[in-house]
Amino acid sequence: MTIRVGYFPSNNSLWVLRHRGILERSIPDVEWVDLRSLPAGVRPAPADGLPSLHGDHLFDGGYDFIGTGSTPPVTAQAKGHDIVYAGISGPRHENGRLIVLEDSPIAGLADLKGKRVALAHGSWQTTLLLFALERAGLTWKDIEPVDAGVDAGRLFLNGEVDAWVGSYPSLTSVEKEAATRELVATDGLFSHRSLWFTRRDFAEKHPEEFAAIVAAIKESDAWIQENYREAAELFAADDGGDVDAWENALRKRPFGVLPVTEEFVAEQQRAADLFYANGLIDRKIVVADAVLK
Repeated sequence: MTIRVGYFPSNNSLWVLRHRGILERSIPDVEWVDLRSLPAGVRPAPADGLPSLHGDHLFDGGYDFIGTGSTPPVTAQAKGHDIVYAGISGPRHENGRLIVLEDSPIAGLADLKGKRVALAHGSWQTTLLLFALERAGLTWKDIEPVDAGVDAGRLFLNGEVDAWVGSYPSLTSVEKEAATRELVATDGLFSHRSLWFTRRDFAEKHPEEFAAIVAAIKESDAWIQENYREAAELFAADDGGDVDAWENALRKRPFGVLPVTEEFVAEQQRAADLFYANGLIDRKIVVADAVLK
């Protein structure tokens, strides 16, 4: 049986695992599916809902297992898909945050009303931004979200957006060009974890393969922590980025696969409830239904 694993650089663990050959020792027939090569479909305007990104391909045979940030599994559940979490990382507070330029007139979160905020909509950045807006008593409709993707940093520097939910290593290059100011700290607002999930039928019908993938991620993550420079070179070779910036980003991130906790489920439920209240998903979900019993 061929096991298809979806991977892309944003999930650092799976990206390194793809290049290390560790999983193939226990599952010889692995097909690695670069999520960037899958058709993304038409991305809706940010006010119209949450784009599925690559989540739907987990259910149309595109792959069997995936790692993402916090938002895609909520989106998948809202579409009626039967997912289960395989594990979570530790908090990644240093990975990204909501920023403005140092000389911006925006002094606090309440000042975001009516402003243009850049983000990769449908990723963890949507969750962080909604939590920040809620803290200020604002809603999604109070801002003008700009789904900018890889162009976000340049739009931010050019003054075409007022604020940006950025992440490293992209933030590194921006910080070299301009003085920035953190509008809200991620720590205390949002745990921002890496997540791994799959279909319930895959987890239940192929428990050995499921366990082997999780074990391989743990082994690969341990290697990253002992070889940050070599791991950084794998990312820089793909995007032509700076090895130092990638090494700095990797050193700040937690590695390892932790069990799903009640605290995590509660945070995901809060996010899902906010998505629904703000019209980004069209049905309420119960996050605990995605916890493998």
